[in-house]
Amino acid sequence: MPADDFAPGTVWLVGAGPGDPELLTRRAERLLRSATIVFYDALVGPGVLDLIPEGVVRVSVGKRSGRHSRDQGTIDQLLVRAAEDGERVVRLKGGDPAMFGRLAEEMAALTAAGITARICPGITAASAAAAAAGISLSLRGLARRVQFVTAHAAKGEAIDLEWRTLADSRSTLAFYMGRAAAPEIVRGLTGHGLAGSTPVLIACDVSLPTERLLRTRLDLLTLAVEAISDDRPTMILIGDAIIDANQGVATARKIEVGAGDAAFGSGARS
Repeated sequence: MPADDFAPGTVWLVGAGPGDPELLTRRAERLLRSATIVFYDALVGPGVLDLIPEGVVRVSVGKRSGRHSRDQGTIDQLLVRAAEDGERVVRLKGGDPAMFGRLAEEMAALTAAGITARICPGITAASAAAAAAGISLSLRGLARRVQFVTAHAAKGEAIDLEWRTLADSRSTLAFYMGRAAAPEIVRGLTGHGLAGSTPVLIACDVSLPTERLLRTRLDLLTLAVEAISDDRPTMILIGDAIIDANQGVATARKIEVGAGDAAFGSGARS
């Protein structure tokens, strides 16, 4: 993408990553330095905000559980108005804009208004949590797929998820906004056959100096979340791949060897 891709009246929806400014893409940093106004979420790390030059207008439009400063329609209107006024607009979103970030609504509003809008991806919290713990989300032999799930629901409502599909012992589950839903996650998964001993990683404030990681198991998830997360952004990773790297590779090799022996034996008897 050329360096002149940020004309006045353009909007960039930029992924701020999990919080550590060193995990920003080079494009994201360039766009922040070129913007004239930045609308930012509550989960954008303070180190990322420090990269915004003095004189650039900053507007907080953050949403945290139970504490919404602006509704989505108002945010859409603010973006459109700023672009129509000729600003170079950055809409700064925690993690990756396309991962549970209401990207579609904002892109639709901007497109309907005839405004040029582009997307700059960012590192999502699940990837950052896995990296911090030194694990693989898709460990060969243990996890054949990764499922990204939002555990957020309106206050007082149960989360509406296909638990039967999620309770797959060969999958890694990444639950975003899962702190309050921990008891329901345990009930939903174990109630559909996932073992209570399934490994779990709880990650709070991923990539920040206050980061905390806790390994536990599915049937202890509710107690573990209460012990570690407080009111901080919390990512929950669940699956057999959520073990330390050396143990995971050893386990996967045992599985592969066993499968190979079975296949060989079957062929020998035919």
